Amino acid sequence: MSCVSDLSQSSEYLSFRSSIPLRKIVVDSDGVKTWRIFDSGPKSVNCPLICLPPVSGTADIFYKQVMGLASRGIRVIAAEPPPYWNMKEWCDGFKRLIDYLELDKVHVFGASLGGFMAQKFAELTRNCSRVASLILCNTFTDTSVFEYNDSSALFWLLPSLVLKRMLMGNFTTEKVDRRMAESIDFMVERLESLTQSELASRLTLNCSPSYVQPQQLNNIPITIMDVWDESALSSQVREDIYKSYPHAKRAHLKNGGNFPYLSRSDEVNLHLLIHLRQFDNTELTASYLNLHKMPASSNENSDEGSVSYFNRENFVKISN
Repeated sequence: MSCVSDLSQSSEYLSFRSSIPLRKIVVDSDGVKTWRIFDSGPKSVNCPLICLPPVSGTADIFYKQVMGLASRGIRVIAAEPPPYWNMKEWCDGFKRLIDYLELDKVHVFGASLGGFMAQKFAELTRNCSRVASLILCNTFTDTSVFEYNDSSALFWLLPSLVLKRMLMGNFTTEKVDRRMAESIDFMVERLESLTQSELASRLTLNCSPSYVQPQQLNNIPITIMDVWDESALSSQVREDIYKSYPHAKRAHLKNGGNFPYLSRSDEVNLHLLIHLRQFDNTELTASYLNLHKMPASSNENSDEGSVSYFNRENFVKISN
């Protein structure tokens, strides 16, 4: 019997699972492919933040973003796709999910493969854009950087155990701090839960010859988030994405490994909030909280430079 990771037994994760239901949504005509999502925050927000996982991840790996950002008024949707075997099929399915949820546009936080698919979706829907902005974490613009590029067409034949071993090779075996070790254990646990078709289809997307045309994304606000310690992606891949988006904002984390959204969630959440702040008080806001300056008062005890958050029933005043 496999051991249960510390994170999956943590009070924060248990609170997440008990308070936010897992929704299963079928959007394809075959009635088989099911998206799994956790949707937290006010449904009145029509431009939420959607989180897309890497090859080895499930929707709940973003529970720290869902819980942390929802408490700040941000609507966050952690989404996990069903097996799709090519880019167009995946993008069509994601578009139907957005339509089903009645969303106008979305901000997308994509990790590794999730970041690559977010870029491809933005590229393929550029004539009728559904992407308000991108936050790309430890991701890439060209699948040729992976060693299985030539054999990707055969992944559907391989047993689940072989596919999992291929992915486990990317998990560091070096000594890391406690939070990074816990994040690796949690991701291994998630990896074990994936079926053969889920693994094979994701690896096929990850390794089939494809690349992003970054010039097609020039009008989309982008933040590139990465870590400076060892990760599955090389420094050359990191430099390539910098060159692809020279005007993108950069969010650097000193360390955090392959899964900083778990191991360095406070820093990641802060960078996400900073990225989303540019859309405050616009139709592309992901939050129902608005930051207002307090009106001037004739009262002698009025506070200068104070601002207030309006949260429907609660009113919180913050003074400088």
